[in-house]
Amino acid sequence: MERKLKILLDYSSKIANEKDLRNVLLFLTDLAKEIMEADRCSIFLYDDQKKTLWTIVAHGVDRIEIDADKGIAGYVFRTGEILNIPDAYKDPRFDRDIDKRTGYRTRTILAVPLFDRKQNIIGVFQVINKLTNSVFTEEDIELLRHISLYASSTIENAILYEKLKKAHEDVIYRLSHATKFKDPETQNHIIRVGLYCEILAREAGLDEEDVELVKLAAPMHDIGKVGIPDRVLLKPGKLNDEEWEIMKKHTIYGYEILKGGDSRLLQIAADIAIEHHERWDGTGYPFGKKGEEISIYGRMTSISDVFDALTSDRPYKKAWDMDRTVRFFKEQKGKHFDPFLTDIFLKNIDQMFSIKRELRDED
Repeated sequence: MERKLKILLDYSSKIANEKDLRNVLLFLTDLAKEIMEADRCSIFLYDDQKKTLWTIVAHGVDRIEIDADKGIAGYVFRTGEILNIPDAYKDPRFDRDIDKRTGYRTRTILAVPLFDRKQNIIGVFQVINKLTNSVFTEEDIELLRHISLYASSTIENAILYEKLKKAHEDVIYRLSHATKFKDPETQNHIIRVGLYCEILAREAGLDEEDVELVKLAAPMHDIGKVGIPDRVLLKPGKLNDEEWEIMKKHTIYGYEILKGGDSRLLQIAADIAIEHHERWDGTGYPFGKKGEEISIYGRMTSISDVFDALTSDRPYKKAWDMDRTVRFFKEQKGKHFDPFLTDIFLKNIDQMFSIKRELRDED
């Protein structure tokens, strides 16, 4: 009992500090394996579209996928029963094909269902091959039931978070593209700018939360164009001085639309809207900020926006190729663009062009 308590305390601190779903589940399978003195553990989740169970985490294998109506995991998923099997090969519900594919020899199995808050079964937690005794004990069953409750809650919260994030992204992209009825920029341009910024942020060493935030905030950089008159925004020729001054106000309009929100996402988006045309050397607009007076998010979006514009066809120019684009960014390093971020951008230029090709504009 003292050994098990120590194991629980050790894993509790690890789990409490971990945000990534898969890492939390890895910790939980490691915990179950160690505290129950088993050889392997796996967590199966149900895929409603494919009608299969697949391992989000599993010791000893990369991934297992089975029909939801087969094997021990399938039986537990269908019935909601806890199974404690002393000899897998003597149980007719056991599917030997997995052992054949993996080269593993399953002997004992303990499997419990994973329930969501509405008591729907979402998966199965399975522990294999008790090492110290011939079979899993009642104490093992109780331990796995408690560990599975935490696993179920973690999985359900992650699924809800992903659904909310997807809805959030959809709203942002639709809001960002609200200018499509006036502005010739495409939906794909908006998405691409966010993806370029995502690469820059990750390579610059920002934490994953900030990487995600700039990916979502950067697409809103030109939302202020909704306030620019059509005679200026849609003018086919070169803008005169008066028209150019009007056009530059889209940065301020964007900031006014986005400022003041409680969410950090909108705060970053507001900074990006007003700063994405500022330049490292102070020659940009609207305020002539220079260097690190410009937020790192604004500096990233500046690089991303210019890159996408240069490598896109426009009525007045053809898209630039890689060589010409690289020369331009090298020339503008420390002038238009942050030198540190420019180096990161050039180091990842192949990946940037890959995004450009995968999300190219429709003809």
